[in-house]
This record gives sequence, structure tokens and C-alpha cells, in this order.
Amino acid sequence: MSDTTDEAVEALAQQRLAGAERELSRRPKVTLVETGRAFWRYPSPWMIAAYLLAAVAARVVVGEWSWTDLLAPAVFLALFPVVEWLIHVFILHWRPRRVAGVEVDSLLARDHRRHHADPRDVPLVFIPWRALAWVIALPGTALPLAVGALLGADLPARLSFVVTLAVVLFVYEWTHYVIHSDYKPRTRAYKAIWRNHRLHHYKNEHYWFSVTTSGTSDRLLGTCPDPAAVPTSATAKDLHGLAERGPEAL
Repeated sequence: MSDTTDEAVEALAQQRLAGAERELSRRPKVTLVETGRAFWRYPSPWMIAAYLLAAVAARVVVGEWSWTDLLAPAVFLALFPVVEWLIHVFILHWRPRRVAGVEVDSLLARDHRRHHADPRDVPLVFIPWRALAWVIALPGTALPLAVGALLGADLPARLSFVVTLAVVLFVYEWTHYVIHSDYKPRTRAYKAIWRNHRLHHYKNEHYWFSVTTSGTSDRLLGTCPDPAAVPTSATAKDLHGLAERGPEAL
């Protein structure tokens, strides 16, 4: 790529970022309470809340509390930033391809490409409800219960782990929604998370994959460089350049 092209891409990225900042600054101030009310207008928060309430109810009914209830959740919470990074990189940023003549492309990946194309399109911020139903049923419930049984964990501990998964899923959905909402950062911690995700959308989609933390897993896995040292991507809003290349790019 020539120096002239590099400069044009950088100028375009700066223009997009400045435009988004101006648009946000012109909007009326939105409180966190108002943001929360809007959050419940979409199906995925209700689905996750129902999943969480069901998991908590099951755990309370089973009883038999012990220190083992804290073990699996503690391990998962410690690993979650890496899990989030892996999902973002290998599932959401999946590049569609043909395998034995069949196009392999998931709903999550397709909707995530649409989300990058228009980060202000609120419905695309949320996990698609059809994919979410599968996530809740299998990796959210059936898989941890089955794996826990194979590892010898008792039912109370397995249910505590499911509760943890439900809480984490809700926190992810809320955090991602607030980042893309009109709510302006007011705390240092939230500003760091907000800035990290905006770099991913407006600077370079190959870096800054953390969503619920300010680059925790990115620092560990080498995707949190100095923004000034990273070239601005021409495909941050067109993942893999598929829209430009057309169907033959698959």
C-alpha cells in the first residue's frame, strides 16, 4: 500500500471517529437510568434474566451450600477475559468460507459483520435471540452440568457454575449495550472500557477484542498495542473486506 493510500485511510478513520464524537456530543445527556429502561426494550436481556432467575431458583431449591460453590465460579471468572477474547476472535470474526462446496458462516458472525458496518444500529449490539437460545440451552446449561458430572462435581456446585455463567452473560450484554448507547462515560474504569472498544471499531478491528474489561485479555494475548503505532484499518467497518469484494470473496 502506498503512502498516499495509507494517509487516505488514516484520514478516513479520523473523520469517522471525529464524526461519531460530534454526533454523541450533540445528543441530549442520557442518564444511566434512561439507558437501562431502553435496554429492556430488546429480547435478549429478558431471555438472559429468565435464564438467571431459573438458575438461581434451581440452586436455592437444591441447597446444600459449601465452599465448593465458590470454586468453579472463581476459576471461570478468572478465565473469562480470555474466553471472551477467544469468542470474539474465532466466532464473531469468523471469515466465511466454503468447505466441500458448502458455505460455512454462522448467524453470530453475520450479525457481527453488520454490527461493525453500523455500530450505531442498536438491535445489532445484542446477541441474536436465536443464537442466544442455543447458547443458554447448550454451553450455558447442558454442557457445564454434563462436564461437571464427569469431573465428579456435585449438583450444587454445578448449578452454582451455571448461575455464574448467567451472571457473566448478563454483564456482557449490558456492558456492550452501554458502550454503544448515548450514555457518556463518567468514571475512569468505564472510560477505559469504552475507549478500548471504540478503538476496535474505529481504529483497527484486528486489535482490542476485550469488551467487559479495559484490555485485560488483549494485554495478555498481544492485541493491545499503542494506538499511535497501529495502522488504521480500511476494513474496520467492512470485516474481511467482503462487502467490497462481493460474493466471490467467500
